Amino acid sequence: MKKPELYISAGSITEAQRYIEAGADAVAVGEHQFGMRLPGNVSLEELSSLIPWAHERGAKVFVVVNKIMDNELLQALPSYLRSVQQLGADAVVFGDPAVLISIRQAAPGMKLHWNAEMTSTNSETASYWGSKGAVRVVLARELNMDETLDIKSKLPTMEVQVQVHGITNIYHSKRSLVTNYEAHQGRSGQEASKGPGDGLFLIEQERKDERYPVYEDENGTHIMSSDDVCMLENLNELIDGQIDSLKIEALLKSVEYNETVVKSYRKAINAYLADPQNYVFQEEWLDAIKEIQDPRRELSYGFFYKEQVY
Repeated sequence: MKKPELYISAGSITEAQRYIEAGADAVAVGEHQFGMRLPGNVSLEELSSLIPWAHERGAKVFVVVNKIMDNELLQALPSYLRSVQQLGADAVVFGDPAVLISIRQAAPGMKLHWNAEMTSTNSETASYWGSKGAVRVVLARELNMDETLDIKSKLPTMEVQVQVHGITNIYHSKRSLVTNYEAHQGRSGQEASKGPGDGLFLIEQERKDERYPVYEDENGTHIMSSDDVCMLENLNELIDGQIDSLKIEALLKSVEYNETVVKSYRKAINAYLADPQNYVFQEEWLDAIKEIQDPRRELSYGFFYKEQVY
């Protein structure tokens, strides 16, 4: 049985190292100039030390370049991608075709992971990007289990990644909506915090018990889900379905929380692979997460067991 990759985003060298030591097989990092919804900023200089450190321990480092590109940013992109390749990064995560074109020119041979967020919902589109050079597709979070496994079965030559834990993005705008709202309210930008994890929420009139984190950064405004996906109890279904990469989203969580999550998922994966026939889920793995889970945020199965209509 194939061993799936346990993958997590990281906001600094220290975070990445702690996650790898906790059991992660791969970490995703990047710079805010080229990537969106990153838990932190990791520069090229920092990559130069992180990548060899990770490789010495058998782990991979992926660089996230998933920003919505404009013409001004395209000027700096080839140089950045060339440096990423020279430093030995294992792949670039992209959504905009401009990144693919720039890779061909500046860093030919660099592995590509296609992540278009909500639009990666079928095998034909994934195959198209595979024909353009992508070796992995990151599936939309809105797919259910049957859809996820069906897509994987139709992509024998492409790796498939799914998110199994953490917060998900439900809205993005390049506009500074929080700043504009504060200005409309007659408040200065410093009176209300706008960074990730600073306690700003949206609450619907009909569902006042659900809090949607919202934050603004140099890439615009992001609204996140009110709950956290947690597929720890059902990882065996994804492993049996030959899913290649299981992602933990670290955004808006403490390092200690993410470290605990990685350890629990590592234990579950290892236990199942060691003896699939006699595998028994251990509640203590989930209890460790529940002990430090924000009580205002439900642990859910996301869309894995829902009937989604597009």
